[in-house]
Amino acid sequence: MVFFLLLLIGLVILLYRNYKGQNVSKYITEQVQAIYDKFAPYSFKVVREKTKQLGQEYTARQYLIQVLILGGFAGIVTYMYFYNLIVSIIYILIAIAFVPYLSFLRCKRIYSEFIFEQVQIYTTNVIMEFATTQSFVKSLEGVRDSGVLEDPVLSDVNRVIDMSYENGSIDDAVAYMNDKYPYYIVKNMHQLFLQITKEGARDTGESLENMQLDIDTLVESVYRDRMDRANFHKKFLQYGVMLFLLVMLIQYMLGSESYRSLIENILVQLILHGIIIFNSYFLLKGEKYYNENVGVE
Repeated sequence: MVFFLLLLIGLVILLYRNYKGQNVSKYITEQVQAIYDKFAPYSFKVVREKTKQLGQEYTARQYLIQVLILGGFAGIVTYMYFYNLIVSIIYILIAIAFVPYLSFLRCKRIYSEFIFEQVQIYTTNVIMEFATTQSFVKSLEGVRDSGVLEDPVLSDVNRVIDMSYENGSIDDAVAYMNDKYPYYIVKNMHQLFLQITKEGARDTGESLENMQLDIDTLVESVYRDRMDRANFHKKFLQYGVMLFLLVMLIQYMLGSESYRSLIENILVQLILHGIIIFNSYFLLKGEKYYNENVGVE
């Protein structure tokens, strides 16, 4: 244990001596960031880039704080479980290794929220344009030129317009948009426009108004769900932390000496490892639930 501690201190001193003209923490975070950028999956790069554009990406300092919090919590909890510095260091490294995954989940939630807002803007404005132009393609062109859409929805709208002109119909273009954004408001709106286009309906005002009311109702329910999720997330994290502290309560009831004698048994150690793994899995599943499928019906 002493050897590993001295090795860690020596590494920090070496970094400081070699990079004393720079900020050591900044150097470390930059190197770690370079590794993440190189090996991160394409989907992570896409959502992270959009998160940056939206100004909601964590700074290097915030990531460092997240690393310190996760690593510190893992170190304290596991040391109080096993009173073994080597085991604690292993768990600290494992906890820090999950930071990119948590970052991906957060970026994915932000990206999903952004896409839903863009879909809301897309459907609302196309309906408003269609009420005037009575043409699906002209409505898309009006929304595109208005500047209210951003990529990737804007690029997909451009593709839909091109496909409509190339094919002479909107069927394939609508199918493409439905597959790309599988929200029921998108599918229902496109189905209404297909019906109007093919059947030549004249009085569409009431249908369009009902469609707009459906969108407003959906948006209201999604934002209410978002607030409920945020409240649930806070309580969930508190509950998850308490699960880790239950073993410490048992230690307090048994007494420190009795507990130290108990954990010398290999079976007890395996049970403690199982508790940590189960609780960690429980927390990760909760984080995944909170961050995924935001705005999806």
